[in-house]
Amino acid sequence: MISDVVRTRFAPSPTGFLHVGGARTALFNYLFSKRYNGEFILRIEDTDLERSTKESEDQLLRTLKWLDLKWDEGPIVGGPYGPYRQSERLDLYQTKAYELVNNDRAYEAYIYPEEMEEIKSQLLSVGKPPHYTYELISKYNTQERINEYKEKGLKPVVFLKMPQKDYQINDLIKGEVVFKKGAIGDFIILRSNGVPTYNFAVVVDDIAMKITHVIRGDDHLSNTLRQVAIYEAFSAEIPEFAHVSMILGPDGKKLSKRHGATSVEEFIKKGILPEALVNYLALLGWSHPEGKEIMDIEEIIFNFSLDRVSSSPAIFDEAKLKWMNGQYLHSKSIEEIYSLAEPFIIESNLLTKEQYEVNKTWIMKAIETIITSVETLSEIPDAISVFLKDITPNLGDQEFLDYFNKDGVREAITLFYEYTQETDKWDTEMITENLKKAIKEAKPQKKAFYMALRKILTDSFHGPDLVNTIYLIGRNRIIQRLERVVQV
Repeated sequence: MISDVVRTRFAPSPTGFLHVGGARTALFNYLFSKRYNGEFILRIEDTDLERSTKESEDQLLRTLKWLDLKWDEGPIVGGPYGPYRQSERLDLYQTKAYELVNNDRAYEAYIYPEEMEEIKSQLLSVGKPPHYTYELISKYNTQERINEYKEKGLKPVVFLKMPQKDYQINDLIKGEVVFKKGAIGDFIILRSNGVPTYNFAVVVDDIAMKITHVIRGDDHLSNTLRQVAIYEAFSAEIPEFAHVSMILGPDGKKLSKRHGATSVEEFIKKGILPEALVNYLALLGWSHPEGKEIMDIEEIIFNFSLDRVSSSPAIFDEAKLKWMNGQYLHSKSIEEIYSLAEPFIIESNLLTKEQYEVNKTWIMKAIETIITSVETLSEIPDAISVFLKDITPNLGDQEFLDYFNKDGVREAITLFYEYTQETDKWDTEMITENLKKAIKEAKPQKKAFYMALRKILTDSFHGPDLVNTIYLIGRNRIIQRLERVVQV
């Protein structure tokens, strides 16, 4: 049953580039909220002051914008339940922690970290689980210790009293999940420096921001017991939980840098298009009812359902992503690709920005010639470099000699050279005409002729359309390259 107003959230920590797993979590939250005309909230969980940086937050926001995952509430856009950075909500967490203390659902603890470790060690030494309880912790709350804390300017930590009972949640992906009585003991919700623990801050924020569905990676499943206990302590409505299985590499192990690119930023640099990455990430765990693979965001939203999200891990296949990217790339106009390819070509030092703009017609022809042979924007510079770079083909190659020495091939190449010298006109029609005339007169085996000619002109036996290649290399350089063989 879907509640009247669906509110989902993506709550990353700004400690580095956005991992594809995090991007998928953001996407699933976005898709689910939009499927039910709900609201998608972005919250920055930056209470880890040592690791969280403004630079990482800015990068995160840029990445989400690049993916076109527009948040309805959050940083920049604001909203009725802000602020949307946890570092700006510390007073709220402290107030809420002491609300639980006053209601006897939590308690202060004037205990030092080494004493907490000692309690754990003692419990383990007698074969008991290292769980804290009010009885074990509160004995340190002597008047003498309280006075000592005040003299030193220290503040107590706050523990939640963990009810000792079974907990059961109906996860929308995993199904029924049971946490047995005694699985955990009392736990800290507010540190002595006034900073909340992760689980406490998350629940306080989710209650305040009226989150109805918590969709996240299943590495957070272990946090759910503590969070449900905090919801109960506040007598708050518990949201629906949906834990998405992790993403694995092709070897079946958790996706990591050893598998290659893992952050969205890396895929941007590889020339992946945002719509292709969104399409691919949507299919990492979810499937279209009719098995479709190529879909725009509107179709994905219309068909998205947590019922179709698998509880099994998804395999990240970069080759499949590149294939999908190729489908999107090839569907674009040459004008669009010209604009998208610009930063990649300039960064490759193939052309300057000025050269790129001045030679637009030539570049668009080059892109049109090679586009079906590439799958990403980052492959375009290398693909068109064959038309720009000076080469010294290996004409001692035996395969080349086998083609070149076949009857009529050398003569046909010489004739093509002569026809090219004789004409000032340079377009694909004239090149085609000259090739036909050379073949008609010398009568070579066509395959041998074209293979030998391509090797002479590009140092390769394979490549894009030969007539377009000859045109793009340019008349003067074609003549220079042919002179290497016709004068032998």
